[in-house]
Amino acid sequence: MRIPTGIEGFDDLVQGGFLSDRVYVLSGPPGSGKTTFGVQFLAHGAALGEVGLYVTLLECPQNIINDMSNYAMNVPTLIKMQKLLFADLGPRMEYGYMDEINEFVTTDYNLGKSSTESEAPSPSIVFKEIAAYVSEYDVKRLVIDSVSAIRFTSKDLSLQEKEMSRFIRNLKKLGCTTVLLSEMTDPTAYSTEQFAANGVIFMHNFLYDKTMTRAIQVIKMRGTRHDCNMHNVSFTEKGLKVEGYLE
Repeated sequence: MRIPTGIEGFDDLVQGGFLSDRVYVLSGPPGSGKTTFGVQFLAHGAALGEVGLYVTLLECPQNIINDMSNYAMNVPTLIKMQKLLFADLGPRMEYGYMDEINEFVTTDYNLGKSSTESEAPSPSIVFKEIAAYVSEYDVKRLVIDSVSAIRFTSKDLSLQEKEMSRFIRNLKKLGCTTVLLSEMTDPTAYSTEQFAANGVIFMHNFLYDKTMTRAIQVIKMRGTRHDCNMHNVSFTEKGLKVEGYLE
């Protein structure tokens, strides 16, 4: 089953959308459009009746809501309808939903004693919290922003890789289609989550012919014939729009 992303022009690159119940990694530098892609993906599903959950480990959810409300995605309305949810699992442990929408949701989950206010949560803690939301609200689309902010319980790189692989495997069992946002500074250095995920998409933001250019590139998409070339990306009133080849 294909899950349409709602990103104009993108689904044409991946046979009509993502495969359901799989995990995809969206990597890119700051300003490349990762957050917009994530919220647009959730808002499109919410408009179709599928509950979407945006989990933030870095940014304040209210800031994201304010920024995304500038697009014609009906974000505030979808939140009030409980079709679009935001959860803050960042270092300050302000988990749950914002005060402005507390009347629609609950914040009773406990992250456990292994994290403190000065630390980012570990993969296991993030997963347990997300699983609780998915179960309670029947979440079908999930975005995690950003996997780069997860704290590992070991400094051993091999153990970190195993921990991240286990995290990805468990996400695949949740019954929802997941997009993991991750920071990218070196497009030639692949991360554990990129190897473990079902698909990898790069967002680019670079100087090209004396002009700052945004582009998108599908690097990996299991079970899908896809276009690997860079395509121009523009920001419209409805969000991201994928256009022709970058020449």
